[in-house]
Amino acid sequence: MNPELIASIYYDYIRPVLDVAVLAFLVYKTYQILVKTQAIQLVKGALFMAIIYAGAVFLSLSTLAWVLNILAPGLVIALAIVFQPELRKIFMRIGQGGFFRQGRKKRYTQIEAVLNAAELLAGKRRGALVVFARSVGLKNIIDTGTRLDCEISSSIIQTIFEFDTILHDGAVIVQDGRIVAAGCLLPLSEQQDIRRSFGTRHRAALGITEEADAVVLVVSEETGALSLACDAKLFYNLPSSLVQRRLAELLNLAETGEAVEESPGEA
Repeated sequence: MNPELIASIYYDYIRPVLDVAVLAFLVYKTYQILVKTQAIQLVKGALFMAIIYAGAVFLSLSTLAWVLNILAPGLVIALAIVFQPELRKIFMRIGQGGFFRQGRKKRYTQIEAVLNAAELLAGKRRGALVVFARSVGLKNIIDTGTRLDCEISSSIIQTIFEFDTILHDGAVIVQDGRIVAAGCLLPLSEQQDIRRSFGTRHRAALGITEEADAVVLVVSEETGALSLACDAKLFYNLPSSLVQRRLAELLNLAETGEAVEESPGEA
């Protein structure tokens, strides 16, 4: 085949499509990260100011355009200062590999073991916090606790969260189907509209989902309620059957070919 023809096809057809496809992928991934933080408000504000500036130029509003040109550098600096926590979270997630890395398929049995332990702990009014890592690494969180690197079992989780144990106040980190650490310290949520009745565990569950794409199972010590946190949102007091299904969906376990069944005795 004529090399000149191949080069012509590449430059005229393939390269423009590839260029747009890669750009669209990067924009989509960036948007996925932004919507999980309050930085999406920064983007909305920037778009609003851009529309105002474009309107001023199009309508020849010279005074308004002049004022915006003067204020623009100061506004950029002010936004960077105001949204510094959100920007830090975005770059942290990119640096931890949340942009391209794909999570491994985890065994569905880990959900059954964790949920069984959670139900027993809830019945005893023992609080628990179990973090399921997904694509974003949690090494900085794991380093705050005690490394275990053991198979998941209901008895181990119950032992960790019993009273008078050294590790019961922290969180358990589950990664690649194993308990990698316990007694880990999680960042507390910065959200201002959290219920006053929520304690440290629920705030910590929200906090880690604001910085990473983890899924967190919370057992309330006061009420025994089971809750799930993901994508900076908390779903409080869920029935165990719903917790089981939602965990399977969020951890991509429903696609492994194993049936997602409800726990015995539940509707």
